[in-house]
Amino acid sequence: MFKWILSATAGVALTIATAAQADDKLNWVEAEGSVSDVMDRLEAAVTEAGATVFARVDHAGGADSVDMDLDDAELLIFGNPKLGTPVLQENIRAGVVLPLRVLVFTEEDKTWLIYQEVDAMLESVNAEQSTESVGKITEALKGLTEKAAKP
Repeated sequence: MFKWILSATAGVALTIATAAQADDKLNWVEAEGSVSDVMDRLEAAVTEAGATVFARVDHAGGADSVDMDLDDAELLIFGNPKLGTPVLQENIRAGVVLPLRVLVFTEEDKTWLIYQEVDAMLESVNAEQSTESVGKITEALKGLTEKAAKP
């Protein structure tokens, strides 16, 4: 939540600091290849790991469907009920941030995978967890994105 500041300069500084703090809770993985190639590898890695892909969202395609431009960006929504269910059993509010999401996009001629830290996701809905599943989910996200980053 932002506090209003009278000085325009201070307001800009607050906005920049808040954006930087938000990025601190995102994990960035640089990838090789196009958005589509990286997303294909991520989807394959998720499936090979035994997780379920619920949706693949083509943000640029959506923008194109309403005659708007957007650089390539795709979101994969996926999960593994064996890992997610114990988290939900402890606190159903975790269902707001589960299943997991990974965004693949380009920025400054580089392709990136980004995902929110699991602890930060759960904190955002006041659903801090103590289950061992949280650690497994964290490791799975890290492993899957690193695997998708390289051909």
